[in-house]
Amino acid sequence: MSMRNAPLRPLLKALSLSSTSPPPLLSPTTPSSFRRLFSQTLHCHADFAHAVIGGGVVGLAIAQSLARNHPSSSTLLLERHSAIGTETSSRNSEVIHAGIYYGANSLKTALCLRGKELLYALCNKHGIPHRCTGKWIVAQNDLQLVALEQIHTFCNKEIHVPIHWVSLEEAKKREPAVRAEKAILESPTTGIIDSHALMLTLLGLFEEAGGTLALSSNVKSITPLGQNGSSGWELTVSDPSGETSTITTETFINAAGLGAVQINNLIVPKEQHRKLYYAKGNYFSYPAPQPKVNTLIYPAPEPGHGGLGTHLTMDLAGRIKFGPDVEWVDSPVDLAVNQSRLGETIQEVKKYLPSLDETQLVPDYAGMRPKLGKASAVAHGKGFVDFYIEKEKNYEGWVNLLGIESPGLTSCLAIAERVDKLLYGRP
Repeated sequence: MSMRNAPLRPLLKALSLSSTSPPPLLSPTTPSSFRRLFSQTLHCHADFAHAVIGGGVVGLAIAQSLARNHPSSSTLLLERHSAIGTETSSRNSEVIHAGIYYGANSLKTALCLRGKELLYALCNKHGIPHRCTGKWIVAQNDLQLVALEQIHTFCNKEIHVPIHWVSLEEAKKREPAVRAEKAILESPTTGIIDSHALMLTLLGLFEEAGGTLALSSNVKSITPLGQNGSSGWELTVSDPSGETSTITTETFINAAGLGAVQINNLIVPKEQHRKLYYAKGNYFSYPAPQPKVNTLIYPAPEPGHGGLGTHLTMDLAGRIKFGPDVEWVDSPVDLAVNQSRLGETIQEVKKYLPSLDETQLVPDYAGMRPKLGKASAVAHGKGFVDFYIEKEKNYEGWVNLLGIESPGLTSCLAIAERVDKLLYGRP
């Protein structure tokens, strides 16, 4: 029975989950070092061992990891939309990041570096379309030059990621259309990937391992059973008609992306509620004839910017696109391209691509970056806010993921490793 498009209510009936329990989470021969860390005294008979909320690339990576690493358990993946990966996962630059922009001791750096390694390996193993294009970071002024020098030092002395200078003479030969007034840093391990093919591969691995996907399943309430989840969790889920179903799970993982804070706030007391801030990114594409550029081009990072600047990326067919910009919005719902941002995009792109024919740019798509942090800092692009991926201290069996923005796609497989380790202590 294929579970790919199974709505939750018929699925529960088909599996007779209301009257039977899944296989035990641990077999008698499970090494003690792999035993779950979420509870040692759990006596509930839950419908599932794991429930992952959120069917984006991160949720898919986590779900397939749990299903494959723990074949004697049962894993449910809940997605509120009618298809997987319709939010942040399919509305980004599809870049495999090198991990060069974040603090040495940050989760973003550690998970991006590990994730990049795992992602390239997965692509090669399963034939996921990708290409290691490399990336140029270009400086037009002294302030940007300082930023490049800092990145160069950071990569060489702290995280040991390949990076090197490209002379302006060499640059003119390799990418004559690209302008850099001061300097160019090249990141040779940056690449691009077909994010949809990646998500379908992860879904296939999940289903092959016996995982269950429930689409159009919106989590409305979450109730800890026993003392703060010591006896599992009860999730109430609604379908598009408003009809609700209730399932129980021994553990749950909040990987809901743009909806992760709402899931968090269903559980914690009001005084502990969190808030996400939304940075909309508009993309504009360039139809044929394309500019002759074969490398990803990024402006050097500047203080006060909420992203990595309006950069030049390309898809695997060679189609060039520019974005994302940073447009602060109150809601993640409006994903229409804001065409009034075109003038600013042209201005930014012409700094490094002066021959751009601005009449050829057309609106393409928009994405949304969930920003976690204080409103004043986030709104002005100040301060660094790391991924939040933690096993909540006052609850059992709950792993919480908040503010998973870039480099979330690159990091997805490493994030899955971290979640497994938080639950089971696996190395």
